[in-house]
Amino acid sequence: MPKRVLVPLAEGFEEAEFIGIADVLKRAGLQVIIASLNGDNLVKGANGIVVQAEIALQDVALESLDAICLAGGFDGMQNLSNNEKILYIIKELHRSGKLVAAICASPIVLSKAGVISGDFTCYPGCEVGIAGNRLNKAVVVNNNVITSAGPATAILFGLEVAKYLCGNETYQSLYEGLQTPLATA
Repeated sequence: MPKRVLVPLAEGFEEAEFIGIADVLKRAGLQVIIASLNGDNLVKGANGIVVQAEIALQDVALESLDAICLAGGFDGMQNLSNNEKILYIIKELHRSGKLVAAICASPIVLSKAGVISGDFTCYPGCEVGIAGNRLNKAVVVNNNVITSAGPATAILFGLEVAKYLCGNETYQSLYEGLQTPLATA
C-alpha cells in the first residue's frame, strides 16, 4: 500500500507550489490526499486559479497518514495556521516521527505547531518569529521536517519529500525524468 500524504488546500494557496508538490508526489507513487479545510469542493488560490479538493479535512483519518505537505501563499498560510485540525495533525505526525513539510510562508504554520527547531528555510521575511536558523537554500531537510523557499523551488521540494518517503531510487528516477538537471544547471 502506498504511503499517504495529506496536501491540504487552503483558500489563498500558492498555485505553483501546490501543483508542483501534488504532481511530484503522485509521480512518486504516493497516495496524495487533497483536502479542503472547510469542506468546499472548489478552493481558490492566491492568483485566482481554482483547484478541486477530493475530500474535506474533517473526513481525513489522522492514523492513516504518513506525512503532511503544506503549500504556501500568505493567505493560504494564514488559513492553515488558523485551523486547529491542521495544527493537531502536524503535532501528532511530528510526535510520531512522521514527515511534516512546508514551503514558502507555511513554515510559519510548522512553527506555530511547535515542530521547527534548528535549520529551516522559507520565503525571505517569513522567518520572523520562527525559533530556528533560516538558511538561504531551496530546500532544507532537518530530521523529519522538510522546508522550502518558494514557488520556484516547489519541484525540488516535492523531490526531497519523495526521497524521504520512497527512497533514493525513486528520487533519482524523478529527478532525471522531470529534467531537473537542466533547471538547476
